[in-house]
Amino acid sequence: MASAAPDWHLFRAFLAVVREGSLSSAARVLGTTQPTMGRQVAALEASLRVKLFTRSLDGLSPTEAGLRLIPSAEAMAAAAEAAQRCASGEVDEERGTVRVTASEVVGSEILPSILADFHLTNPRISIELALSNRNEDLLRGDADIAVRMVRPTQGALVAKRIGRIDIGLHGHRRYFKRHAMPRRLADLRQHSLIGFDRDQQYARLLERTGVPVNRDMFALRSDSDLAQLAALRAGFGIGVCQLGIARRDKDLLPVLHSEFVLPMEAWLVMHRDSRSSRRIRLLFAHLATELAAYAQRSGFEE
Repeated sequence: MASAAPDWHLFRAFLAVVREGSLSSAARVLGTTQPTMGRQVAALEASLRVKLFTRSLDGLSPTEAGLRLIPSAEAMAAAAEAAQRCASGEVDEERGTVRVTASEVVGSEILPSILADFHLTNPRISIELALSNRNEDLLRGDADIAVRMVRPTQGALVAKRIGRIDIGLHGHRRYFKRHAMPRRLADLRQHSLIGFDRDQQYARLLERTGVPVNRDMFALRSDSDLAQLAALRAGFGIGVCQLGIARRDKDLLPVLHSEFVLPMEAWLVMHRDSRSSRRIRLLFAHLATELAAYAQRSGFEE
């Protein structure tokens, strides 16, 4: 006779310990006690007949078996969260929770005012905003709506093209009080540049313009778009910024836009099954309208 599968709360405890690195920290996150966390992890190990953690100076580290279990546990967590959101409101009512995912810059610089307007007219709909530069898995239930800079290919997703959002080089007025404005791309070698650290996706994106890029070119390196934007605003040097964001700040000056502007396609995405949920449809329609208006303001002007 097959043994019963472990309860979800055991996997939740396992995942919390993986993320927090200790029983005490995981217990605080889940609102329980350290002994309870220890018993739940031990119960999962006994049920699966495998050791999931080893102790180290830094706390608890997952074993090889534990590492193999993480993707499955994360999928279970995403499914549980999606089910909770689904149960938070009836499908034909204007209440409940909608989870939106977007990149760091889009989520922090563009969406807040758009979501604030939506909340004024839909106060019973709660919004969860998850910022990540990786594409969250809508098929797995990681989010209900996604703003993406690449067109999705999965047939189960509904995608609406928002428009083109252009990215160009900029520098703060404070920086150009100390340095001459470059007249050609080759002049950038004489400037302090802001760019990526280890994220090769960023390099491949820039290489689409025909400009050879490597991390050694940058005086400040970070894979956080928000950190790069903060350095740009602080006057550290020259970096990339969405044209629509830069135009809000009179102190961010365009640099060589006639030679370097990187166009990016923006898409709004949801699972096709989400069309039955009124609250998701309402937010999707609002985002589509407002983001399209933003994209129209974000194009390159000759």
